[in-house]
Amino acid sequence: MDEQITDYPGGRLGPLGGPLYQLGGTTPKIAADAWIAPTAAVIGDVEIGPQSSVWFHCVLRGDNNFIRIGARTNIQDLTLVHIATNSFPTIIGDDVTVGHSCIIHACTLCDRAFVGMGGTVLDGAVIQEGGMLAAGALLAPNKVIGRNELWGGSPAKLWRVMSDEERARYDEIAPRYVGVAARFRSELGK
Repeated sequence: MDEQITDYPGGRLGPLGGPLYQLGGTTPKIAADAWIAPTAAVIGDVEIGPQSSVWFHCVLRGDNNFIRIGARTNIQDLTLVHIATNSFPTIIGDDVTVGHSCIIHACTLCDRAFVGMGGTVLDGAVIQEGGMLAAGALLAPNKVIGRNELWGGSPAKLWRVMSDEERARYDEIAPRYVGVAARFRSELGK
């Protein structure tokens, strides 16, 4: 994930927009074709993979541990991604959708995981491949959402296992966001 970074008032600016901040000698690493909204803040030990996007007013703070985000993942507006000091990093796989206004804290979101708007995922929790946390739900520390399971509530509990057809509808969101990010990269502010 090689990247060109240029100076930006108050921080650093990646080649495609969005402030990147070095912390303690560690600078975020952003894939050249990822898109970071200009009002997002990506700080410290954070890596963001190809065609992923971080939207307006998100904060990704890799200060005392690391954040890794795979390919084609979208972190939607107003979301906070953080870590736990000396215990859990945050690892987010490929083709993951994190809805608006979520808290993703020191957890693992495997490939194709989905977190609905306003969802919270806490320390040590895991959403396995294709698993989904419903909007507004809270996944307690160390809980595991299984493959293609839908959990909801606060604290979240298993609602059901989704059919392949039901889950396939949610798989359409990640590639759609790749296209939306490409549009914003070429049209925003012009």
